[in-house]
Amino acid sequence: MLERSHLLVVREVERKGSLTAAADTLNLTQSALSHAVKKLEQQLGTPVWTREGRALRLTQAGAYLLGLANRLLPQFELAEARMKQYAQGERGTLRIGMECAPCYQWLLKVVSPYLTRWPDVDVDVKQRFQFGGIGALLGYEIDVLVTPDPLKRAELHFQPVFDYEQVLVVGDDHALAGEAYVTPEQLAEEVLITYPVETERLDIYTQFLTPANTVPKRHKVIETTDIILQMVASGRGVAALPRWLVEEYASWMPLTVVQLGKKGIAKQIFLGTRKTDDNIDYLAAFLKDAREWTWAGAKMRD
Repeated sequence: MLERSHLLVVREVERKGSLTAAADTLNLTQSALSHAVKKLEQQLGTPVWTREGRALRLTQAGAYLLGLANRLLPQFELAEARMKQYAQGERGTLRIGMECAPCYQWLLKVVSPYLTRWPDVDVDVKQRFQFGGIGALLGYEIDVLVTPDPLKRAELHFQPVFDYEQVLVVGDDHALAGEAYVTPEQLAEEVLITYPVETERLDIYTQFLTPANTVPKRHKVIETTDIILQMVASGRGVAALPRWLVEEYASWMPLTVVQLGKKGIAKQIFLGTRKTDDNIDYLAAFLKDAREWTWAGAKMRD
């Protein structure tokens, strides 16, 4: 009979690359783990690994078990963590994955009053899922995904939170600062500053530059919003960001917003959740707060 311990063995051997390293992680001796591996293969009636020198390579059966382990083990681990929290009188932890780097400021506006209303719920923000959040949501590594690019899956809900416009931001002294809108060709001689995201996932490329067969003079990547806008304000380049975010910074930095093209670029922010979590009350409360807390409302309440 296939057991959870078998899936743990398959996952850790694949992660560590050897029985010796996996044994340390699983708190077993190498001989005990070797015995467990042999017993598992005997029970299944098929090899799980093949040896290539000192390395182990998964067979087709092993690859199937690894996929099963990657789907099921995170759910076990999440359930155990929640049971422990319940036992300690806590409601749980809401794990939020960010696939929208500039949305972190918006999230802070939502989380602050939410924590006050739900004192027995912790919030953990995982920005390392910025650029691969769907897999993290499906794999039970996060509970909510903040993204401008929802992916339809039968297991997931995506709810729109608010609309926004993607705009070009330049320094007040920049030559484009007086324009009503910019064309792709006008960015051909500019240094474009973006977050470290593939160009295939950047709106400034997919919806503006690429359709016009245009590229900027130089493309520079910076991880943090503050530094991006400091660079833009000092005349070191231009950037494409949500209007609401730029206007917040423009109140104290020399920044100007310029529309991208005659029609502009309209976007939405979505919150993604698993359908199996629909009955979690503190998750539903967070979604309700997020839908009601527009950026304009947040600024008025500050």
